[in-house]
Amino acid sequence: MFVNTASPRRSFTIPISITLQGARRRQTRELLHTAQEQEWSRGVGGRGGQRARMAASSAGEDRAVLLGFAMMAFSVLMFFVVGITVVRPYVNSDWEEEEEAGCVLLQADILEEWVDCRGVSTVPCLRVTVNLTKSNKRAFLHFDEESVLLTPECFYVPKCQTDGAKLQDEVLKLKDSLDTQLGSASSCFTDPARHPGDVILSRKYTLKEALFASLWPCLMLAGGALLLGLVKLTQCLDHLSSEMRSGAAAGRLTSLYTQGKLYRMLRPSGTQSPS
Repeated sequence: MFVNTASPRRSFTIPISITLQGARRRQTRELLHTAQEQEWSRGVGGRGGQRARMAASSAGEDRAVLLGFAMMAFSVLMFFVVGITVVRPYVNSDWEEEEEAGCVLLQADILEEWVDCRGVSTVPCLRVTVNLTKSNKRAFLHFDEESVLLTPECFYVPKCQTDGAKLQDEVLKLKDSLDTQLGSASSCFTDPARHPGDVILSRKYTLKEALFASLWPCLMLAGGALLLGLVKLTQCLDHLSSEMRSGAAAGRLTSLYTQGKLYRMLRPSGTQSPS
């Protein structure tokens, strides 16, 4: 009976090699499992936080979008109102400033017949006559465009009151002030086509007033459009950020999987038992 001296060595070497190999496998599996659990927990936590952030941001974005559309809608309404009350009268106005010396004050008198004041009472009417230096024609002087339509012959009418004596005194004071300026020249505006016998001292609807009235609707419209643009930009940046985070998480998982696969490929060569 022969005893092989190498057999004891093999009987101890093979189990030790198997034990080391199994330990390394378990260690590798545990590392991969732990890494995957960490990545999964990060992903779940990140998705939960992301969902909470998305819910909060979506509510804020909805309010911002509603505010932007409301501002734009109100700006359109303001454009409509300003266009009717200011811009349209300015565009349709044909009053032009009289050249050269303008108008020369000739006479100021109070009409005997008082004019009706909104059906409440009657008020005295102060009529002012001027001479147009360019055409040498007489015309009635008015304060602005509206007074031409409301009181065709009157330069000034006081506010509606029931006290006739007080109204008379008010008109007399203005007449005395104008009498001291008889023969003086001043600038005036004429409309020979529609109002050949009337002139006005000043225009109520001018280019400056029309532009100033249109400024606020323009600012509100620009503010609403800017708000919507900022919301859209925020959404685009949030989408890009979420894509970058998901790509980074997928890259970490792929890297761990590649490392484990490479370790399994190299393991047999490193743990091969001696013959």
